[in-house]
Amino acid sequence: MVTVGPETENTTIPTEASAYDGVIVLGGTPGPAEDDAAPWLPDVRALIRWCLDNKKPYFGVCLGGQMLAYVAGGSVGDVRQGPEVGVKTITAEDSAATDPVFAGLGHTTRAVQWHWLEVHTPPPNAVVLASSVQSPVQAFRVGETAWGTQFHLEAGSGTVRGWARGDREDLHSLGLTPQGLITEALEADAYLELTWSPIIDKWIEIATKAQRSNLLDSDTV
Repeated sequence: MVTVGPETENTTIPTEASAYDGVIVLGGTPGPAEDDAAPWLPDVRALIRWCLDNKKPYFGVCLGGQMLAYVAGGSVGDVRQGPEVGVKTITAEDSAATDPVFAGLGHTTRAVQWHWLEVHTPPPNAVVLASSVQSPVQAFRVGETAWGTQFHLEAGSGTVRGWARGDREDLHSLGLTPQGLITEALEADAYLELTWSPIIDKWIEIATKAQRSNLLDSDTV
């Protein structure tokens, strides 16, 4: 596994991902096209485009999901009903029942939310897999190998603790407190792991199988 980010030793974003099982892009503060604030965004968009064109398994979380939607022809903007923060309820759409990653997800589940932007319009070829009352595009698939979520299926109380301390003023403006959000996440930790670990594992299995298949194909050429 190679991790690339502003706080990692490796800060160079690859131009393609043929040597890897898949690509995961996590969350961040900027919008998917705010290049002045985040000069690395064009390179990430190019990598996502490469993944789509080459059917490399991709998973985008929060900003990573918004970037997938943007690159594939959708639109992203401010959350119309205001920021969605905390452990919130999401609803699986009927389409999730036959999705390779989200099949088996309960009709109503909970996940960590922490976003001020959302997907307004899904890409033309996207399948929406989950929604919430506040933000209707919570999970979606583009083509057969790319998934995006608005919620943070990777997050638990430890992650929320760091975010809450860093976003204290923004939270107060929403009538929320860091300690309240941390306590809420602590109480949900076991549930969150039980719910979302199988989803993450299914995507990893898809990615590793695809890479093994590609390697076998190259050996037979």
